[in-house]
Amino acid sequence: MTVLALAFILLGASWGIAWAADPPCDKYPIVIQTKCEAIWKSLYQEDGPVIAQFGLDQQKRREEGKINAEQHLGENMAFIKQSTEKRLARLKERMAKE
Repeated sequence: MTVLALAFILLGASWGIAWAADPPCDKYPIVIQTKCEAIWKSLYQEDGPVIAQFGLDQQKRREEGKINAEQHLGENMAFIKQSTEKRLARLKERMAKE
């Protein structure tokens, strides 16, 4: 049970970091940071259904005993990293068009 609680704490902290709008936009000049932040937030809206489905699938697999707490956490962390990298690449592409 302790591992499960730790997993939820770490996952929550990771999602909080991943959902922050400002850090990827800090590298742009101040005059276009607002536009960057709007694009960054819209990318999350676009990815919301995929993120939600991943979470539901993970929970189902966990409840069925197909994965344990460590696997659940590891897969969540990998998903967060991969999806954030993809969003950052899309942000870069969209900002290049601006």
